[in-house]
Amino acid sequence: MKALIYPLFFGILYLTLYACANPPDYPIEPVIEYKRITKNTLDQSAFNADSTLITIGFTDGDGDIGNEDSVSIFIIDNRTDFEQPGYKIPFIGEQGVGKGISGEISFVLFTSCCIYENGLTPCQPSTDFPLDTLSYDIYIIDRAGNASNRITTEPLFLRCN
Repeated sequence: MKALIYPLFFGILYLTLYACANPPDYPIEPVIEYKRITKNTLDQSAFNADSTLITIGFTDGDGDIGNEDSVSIFIIDNRTDFEQPGYKIPFIGEQGVGKGISGEISFVLFTSCCIYENGLTPCQPSTDFPLDTLSYDIYIIDRAGNASNRITTEPLFLRCN
């Protein structure tokens, strides 16, 4: 019985250490995925009166995510293709044995104005159009300038009252 336990124990130990020593095999370009949003209905406003929290997952093979000196997260309103001011990801240093990293990033997305089909001035209350629907494309850029894939949020609804 002992002859079986020792090889089994050392075999499991070897596999555990081997698995810990191998860094993840991610591409050097960041890859992001949409995770969640805290709420999908907001009141329109030009003055950041309402917001939601968006969470995205990321991987990066060379671990160079985050730069406190420049914008790293880019957000595009799909109704107008307008790229709104982005967000900075704090510098993330090397983690563990390899350079590959993964994690989640959450950021506050402030509300927007309703855009009306009849040409009514945006952000004005409208009884004819009580709700506007929009989504955002999101991508990130790492310190080497590699852009990630683009993801699209689920639909967001703006109350236009």
